[in-house]
Amino acid sequence: MKVAIQVRRARLGGRDWRVICPIDGTANAGLWADDYWRELHVDRRAAYRIGVLWLLAARSKHTIIYLPLRHGRHPAHPEHGGGRRLDLVLSHHSLQLRASSWPRLRSALGRGLRQTAEVPAAYLPDPAGIDYAARHHRKNRDRLREHIHGDTLFLTGSTPAFRHTADKFFDIAFGAPGAAPGEEAPNHGCTQFHWAEGILSNTDGIHVQHRSRWLAAV
Repeated sequence: MKVAIQVRRARLGGRDWRVICPIDGTANAGLWADDYWRELHVDRRAAYRIGVLWLLAARSKHTIIYLPLRHGRHPAHPEHGGGRRLDLVLSHHSLQLRASSWPRLRSALGRGLRQTAEVPAAYLPDPAGIDYAARHHRKNRDRLREHIHGDTLFLTGSTPAFRHTADKFFDIAFGAPGAAPGEEAPNHGCTQFHWAEGILSNTDGIHVQHRSRWLAAV
């Protein structure tokens, strides 16, 4: 599984930071936040690329994954999400990235180097091999924790937390209901990160919805 990326670097707080962004394929994606839920709307292509980047967040413990989603297109469907539109940052908890430092880090990023990131398909785990019951154990630390700062939603977690949830995006990429050109899919296609799954630490949920029609960029 491959995705075209841009590798950017910055030095801040006496540390060198490595940040990767998708080069294309996420224009048809938008993230909104209200008081309780997060709404992430995607087409198939964006879902696939976000899924690969989700796996990269699991594999690349020393890399920040940055998806600038605030200024992308809007879904043509009137129920395109509400609330505040945000960018998305994924990071392994060992990086200890502080959300409050992100605006300065983002502004310090140098020019990017184009590369292709590849994740073996075998790295996506078989759902049958995941111990879902363990997520509800009191000592479980494999959860995604969120912060919102600087018009950005930050999701921080362990390798299993990212690796064991990436399939949600591939389910949309390969299983969302089809539609004729110019039409919305006749059936609702979505997935969600729900608090009852035991995968989220401090938020109620993230609703990921497939949208086949998107408005042209202004």
